[in-house]
This record gives sequence, structure tokens and C-alpha cells, in this order.
Amino acid sequence: MRVILDTNVILAAFASRGLANAVFELCLEKHEIIISEHILSEVRRNLQKKLKMPEEKIKRIIQYLREFCTITAYKRLDKMVCRDPDDVKILGLSEVAKPDYIITGDMDLLALKEFHSIPIITPREFWEISKSKRT
Repeated sequence: MRVILDTNVILAAFASRGLANAVFELCLEKHEIIISEHILSEVRRNLQKKLKMPEEKIKRIIQYLREFCTITAYKRLDKMVCRDPDDVKILGLSEVAKPDYIITGDMDLLALKEFHSIPIITPREFWEISKSKRT
């Protein structure tokens, strides 16, 4: 499967060993992770500002993401699709990449439930879907 991981899922994956990390590892192993340069910029900024991570570690994480994820440009969409401009960029990425799922913890995106027939789900929902397909 092809999946878009929103910035908040990637940040949570690198911040702790919880569910987001397990979903990230599962996606690396079994699926294609699609991100954009914008997501990489958001990850970098939040690792610096919110998580206060050392620059050398941030560089390694960004390089890791570049190596193991598919970087795709997003399509510019009408801002009225969603109230947050950063969320609009995720939806624009989905228009180009045509993923099977958008995985996010963002409540504004989750409220949409889907975008152009692409389900927008939480890491927990993706984990449950993946678990049911493994059994």
C-alpha cells in the first residue's frame, strides 16, 4: 500500500516508542511512505523548536526520511478545502500521489474522513486495519 504520513505522525514516531513509531516501522517494512518537501520542512522545524533535538540528529532523521520515503510534490489546491494551509498541502499531496490512506493525528484532517475517496485515518485505525490483514 501507498500511505501519506502527516508531519505529526512522523514527529511522534521519532519522539517515542509508542504506536506512531510502530506504525512508521510497519509502513517502512511493508508499504510505501509518501511525503513532500513541505513535510520534511515541517519535521525539521518541529524537531528543532518543539523537541529541541540537536542539529546533527535532525540531519540524520531528514536524510533517513529522504532515503526511505518517496518524496512527491503536492498540487496546489483551493484553500477553502480545509481551514489550515498546511492541511491543504497534505490533501494536495494526496491528489498527486494517490495513496491508499492518509495517516494523521490532525483533528481538522480527520474530520474530513476522506478526500477524493482516500480514507483519512489515525495511526490506531491504520494499525487495526493492518493487523486484520495480517491475520
